[in-house]
Amino acid sequence: MNHTEQKGAFCLLLYSLTAAAAWLCVRGAQLERYAAATAFDPAPIECIEELLDYERREENAPAPKTQVRQPVMDVSLLEKESIYELGRKDYETLLKIVEAEAGSEDEEGKLLVANVVLNRVKSDAFPDTVTEVVYQKEGGVAQFSPAADGSLETVEVSGETVAAVRRALQGEDNSRGALYFAARNAAEEENMRWFDTHLTRLFAHGGHEFFS
Repeated sequence: MNHTEQKGAFCLLLYSLTAAAAWLCVRGAQLERYAAATAFDPAPIECIEELLDYERREENAPAPKTQVRQPVMDVSLLEKESIYELGRKDYETLLKIVEAEAGSEDEEGKLLVANVVLNRVKSDAFPDTVTEVVYQKEGGVAQFSPAADGSLETVEVSGETVAAVRRALQGEDNSRGALYFAARNAAEEENMRWFDTHLTRLFAHGGHEFFS
């Protein structure tokens, strides 16, 4: 073999070694990636076909889904809005009269008293605001005794009363249009006689009877 042939053979060998080294580098990186992915897999890598099978699975695997965070709506935004426009004084007066008149009643009983007050506000036969309705006097007689004896200003409003008034202001009305209520066991006989002869009894709940 002459010098030129030797040089050509050497170049070919060098090229083959370079290509082999490059292939080993690429496969080595792929093998390392596969080994990392199967680090907890007890099955060893037995042949290059297993590596190729892993590569095919990687190529065909669906792209990971991006987690989309759903917006969370504040529960308070789902609450009904009040259908009544009350100023602070009227709102506080409504809370107090409900507490004073129905403090010992359940929430439904408190709701019904709030309904009666609001029914009067809507009626042409009574004043136009909660405060005026609660403090109204007819023939010198207070319509609501707690407003006359001062107990209205000393009550401590409970959370249940607040909840009942909120329901009433949001439009919940179970009063059947009642404009009056009375506690027969606590009322004077003459007063109850007026209720019985001048009004229509609708129903009773707790300690109160309701009239229209």
